[in-house]
Amino acid sequence: MKILYSPPSPYSAKVRMAAKFAGIDAEGVPTDTIAAPANLIDNNPLGKIPTLITDEGQAVYDSRAIMQFLDRTGAKRLYPRNAAKRTEAEVLEALCDGICDCLLAIMYEHRFRPEEKVHQGWIDKQWTKVERGLDHLEANLPRSTKALNGGHLALAALTGYLALRFPGKWERGRPKLKRWSAKFAASFPDLETLRPRQ
Repeated sequence: MKILYSPPSPYSAKVRMAAKFAGIDAEGVPTDTIAAPANLIDNNPLGKIPTLITDEGQAVYDSRAIMQFLDRTGAKRLYPRNAAKRTEAEVLEALCDGICDCLLAIMYEHRFRPEEKVHQGWIDKQWTKVERGLDHLEANLPRSTKALNGGHLALAALTGYLALRFPGKWERGRPKLKRWSAKFAASFPDLETLRPRQ
C-alpha cells in the first residue's frame, strides 16, 4: 500500500498518522503536485494529495475518504463504535480540516498571486475563520489523547501545520491548545515524526 503525500500537508500528515496508528504498513511516497507526476494523475484525476493506492491498485482519495478506508481495514479502529462518540470525532475532524482549508487558502494567496494582486480582505476573512475555529477548540478540547481517534489525528495535524507555517501567530490566548499539541508529541513520538514538516 502507498500513500502519495507532501511533507508539509496537514491532510497527508493526518492519514499517514492514521495508517501507522491503525497498524497498516503503507509506504509514504513524497509527491510534488505542481509537477503533476503520472503516478498521481493516473490515480487521482484531481491531482491532489494525499492519495492512497491499495495493494490491489485501487485509488482512494480525499483525506476523509482515506480515513474511513483505514478505519475499515486497519487492526485498530479510528472512530468510536458508539454513534454519538463517532459523530463527535467526525465533527472534530471536520473542524480541524476546515481550519486547515482556511490556512491553505492564506498560503496560496501569498504563494501563487503576484504581490500586487494579493487580496488582503480575503486573507483577513480566512484568518477570522481560523481564529474562531481555534477559539472553539481551545474551549472544547478532547479530554485525553490516550484513546486516539480520527478527530485527535486531525487536531495533531492541524497544530503541527500551525507550528510549521504560522509560528507565533496562533498560540496567544490558547494555552490549552498549545499544551495539547505538546502532550501529543510526547505521548506518541512515533506519530509525531509524521506531523507536517518542511
